[in-house]
Amino acid sequence: MKITRASANARIGLLGNPSDGFFGKTISCILRNYSANAVVYEWPELEIILSRQDRCEFRQMEDLVDDVRINGLYGGLRLVKATIKVFAEYCWREKIRLPQQNFSLRYETDIPRQVGLGGSSAIITAAMRGLSEFYQVYIPREIMPGLVLSVETEEIGIEAGLQDRVCQVYEGLVYMDFNREVMDRLGHGFYESLDPGLLPPLYLAYRNDLGQVSGIYHNDLRGRWNRGEQTVHRAMKEFADLARMGRECLLRGDTVKLARLMDRNFDIRSGVSSLDPRNVEMIEMARSRGVSAKFAGSGGAIVGICESDETFLGLQEDFRTIGCTVIRPRIS
Repeated sequence: MKITRASANARIGLLGNPSDGFFGKTISCILRNYSANAVVYEWPELEIILSRQDRCEFRQMEDLVDDVRINGLYGGLRLVKATIKVFAEYCWREKIRLPQQNFSLRYETDIPRQVGLGGSSAIITAAMRGLSEFYQVYIPREIMPGLVLSVETEEIGIEAGLQDRVCQVYEGLVYMDFNREVMDRLGHGFYESLDPGLLPPLYLAYRNDLGQVSGIYHNDLRGRWNRGEQTVHRAMKEFADLARMGRECLLRGDTVKLARLMDRNFDIRSGVSSLDPRNVEMIEMARSRGVSAKFAGSGGAIVGICESDETFLGLQEDFRTIGCTVIRPRIS
């Protein structure tokens, strides 16, 4: 029996987010501590095996309520179904003839839900990789992120940018430039893989309770951007400048300035949008320990530089009191 296995990791937005959806620049890295996994194998019918997050049977009403609080109303099933559709349509457009072979697809993820770590795009990327390997279809690396993004934006209607998908496809540490002219001409941005060894020691903290769907935040910015609000347009330009300067800091080993840029990234964000007080509390708590702090994504998780192991242990103690987990990210 033919069996293929594929995975995709969570990701951390280090600088520039959320300008990826507004022709900006970002730097992000893979978070290997957590991943989504897909298994595709030959089967008489086309079948999708529900993951734990998609269960529809509960012992009592309280279990259902807890499940919705943790996983939201939508698990991974709609993501996988839309991925299969986008994969098939890509093959048809490219005149790739697929063999008459059905499959069963099983997927699981341990990426914390709805805290801005790219959990949805990781499921899609893992499923797309699994289908590509199963049918032996080559999808160019620069094209794959756009396909993954289209699953969410065009099929499901979630507002999102390319950052997560580029990072999860390219892996490691990636600098991304989404210049409008380049995007219009090539259909993708300029993506540069950097040595993960350039990164200083990081910490990541995330909430253990339910965060917010990233589309909620991005939808607000999108509308204001489309209406020409200058505050938002200036913010996106500054986000992009932070990523450009951050790349320079990484290359010359300037950790002090890199930390200031990360702090500034959050400060700009707080100036253009109303943020969940619980997530702001995480930033303030981290900064009270003398470390930099910014959102790792749309909210619910923060990231910063923490070189001292003693300070890291202090962060773990502090964040435990507000129901958050603190880890050292594994990137390579």
